[in-house]
Amino acid sequence: MEAHSLDPAALARRRSTFSSSTYSTTSGSSPDLATDTVITPDSEDDATSSVVPKIEELDEGATAGLEDAKPVIPLDHLASPTSRRRGRPRKHPILDQKKSSHVRSKTGCGTCRRRKKKCDESRPFCTNCEKNNVVCDGYEPKQPWRSGKSTALTVRNAIPAELPMLVEGVDGTVDQMFFHHFTAHVGKVLSLTDHQNPFLEIIVPMAMGHAGLMHSLLYLSGSCLMANDPSPRSEWEERQEHHSSKAMRLLQDDLAESTSSEQSGVATIDDPSIAQTLLLCLQTVCAGDLTGTYRYHLEAMKIMLTQRAATVPNEQLRQFILEFLLYHDYSSSITSLGNPLDQRSIDLMEGFKLPEFMIQPQAGTLLGVMDGLFGFISRIRRLRDQIRQRRAQGAGHWWDADIIDDAFAIDDALRAWKCVHPPDSPRYAPSLLYRQCTWIYLHRTIQLSQPSPTFTEAVDQGLAYLRMLPWSTDDGSTQSILLMPLFLLGCAAFQPDQRPEISEAFQRLQSWSSLGNIRYAREIVEQVWRMMDEGMEEETWDWQTIIARRGWDFLVT
Repeated sequence: MEAHSLDPAALARRRSTFSSSTYSTTSGSSPDLATDTVITPDSEDDATSSVVPKIEELDEGATAGLEDAKPVIPLDHLASPTSRRRGRPRKHPILDQKKSSHVRSKTGCGTCRRRKKKCDESRPFCTNCEKNNVVCDGYEPKQPWRSGKSTALTVRNAIPAELPMLVEGVDGTVDQMFFHHFTAHVGKVLSLTDHQNPFLEIIVPMAMGHAGLMHSLLYLSGSCLMANDPSPRSEWEERQEHHSSKAMRLLQDDLAESTSSEQSGVATIDDPSIAQTLLLCLQTVCAGDLTGTYRYHLEAMKIMLTQRAATVPNEQLRQFILEFLLYHDYSSSITSLGNPLDQRSIDLMEGFKLPEFMIQPQAGTLLGVMDGLFGFISRIRRLRDQIRQRRAQGAGHWWDADIIDDAFAIDDALRAWKCVHPPDSPRYAPSLLYRQCTWIYLHRTIQLSQPSPTFTEAVDQGLAYLRMLPWSTDDGSTQSILLMPLFLLGCAAFQPDQRPEISEAFQRLQSWSSLGNIRYAREIVEQVWRMMDEGMEEETWDWQTIIARRGWDFLVT
């Protein structure tokens, strides 16, 4: 034991010498060195080291004291199949690659990818498809490279930030208020009937699925609100202007598409387009427009109902719009200096006599159209134009044999006219009021514009019919058609004691409907009263000229 023991200090020096030789980078002295790695049993980490050691032989004296030390693994065992070479350590071990089967190309033609066949990717069509006699779908366009961050940002931006609108066109609280105002008030004011409401039963459901019609509806409702507000809010004005521009643009797009289809032999005027034109016409009435814009919309409806009559598939809507058009078209002849009734107006009025429109007059929506009274208004208007022409020529009297004969024929027809509504119907008294005012219009046309017992009696009878109206119990259908008869009564009220009741009726109608054109009709009537009191016979006879000299053009509907 003593022979083999070493001094601790000497042993430490020998170990230090051995350790330093292990990390030397100089070439080893052994020619049989197969690897660059030395593994010792007490150091497993050395087996994976990539550092090249320097192997030195120890002399006999040095080895004599190392017999009790841990033996060194022989050099012929240093070569290991798992040993690694110099360089950066691999993240994953190298696996033996087997020959893989064909992987379908992501850049091949659409046909090969769908058929899961190998594509040679020749351009413009692959040879494989040509050989197999199949149609080659070609290749998807190359997409520009985008980083992951850019792709994620695009995905985030593609996600909608808000829910879509519940009803297209109704965006925000102001639009919701406009829509509520139409369904709760405006639609009822415009109903003009006691048995149905086409605006709420036809127009509103149609607008729920048509953006252009909904914008027109909101434009009309907003105009009614703003026409009666002395200081409308800025957000109301902004939304009203928004709906106006959108409605006009969408209607122009629809009509342009219809014109293109018509040129190709297929006319396509759909129901929402003509309904939209109707609402835009009503907007001019509700807003109190004085520029005659309503004429453009009436003219557009005439074209739609005559030249493209067969393209309105909803017969109920077509009948309502036709009646609406005629009511406003013939009413406009009472206030317009130029006669707006043309041959198309006459043809459309006669259209009610065709078999497809043979329905009972009491089923009509508007008074005066289907019961024939507006036909008398058209004839009276022609008499008035003839008399105005004779006046302009300086004739001593303007009635001649032809004018008087026509006037007597109209008078006889009005006396023979029978009301189709039963006495207990809410339309009975308004029908009698319409006939009375039509007769006043005739008498006012052929007689001098001056007080007379006949005028006094006729106006008194009209006021009696006015008092018969169920103002407190009516749902509003009779009030909706009062403006025109009120205007004719006012223009014939020579007696001052008749005027307060007419003014009260104007005010009541204004408070109930809030339509913007009512105040202008009342203003003209009051001017006629002042001129009557001054004895201005010729001027008060021709109230159409009074309106024209003001530069106004509006409807009394």
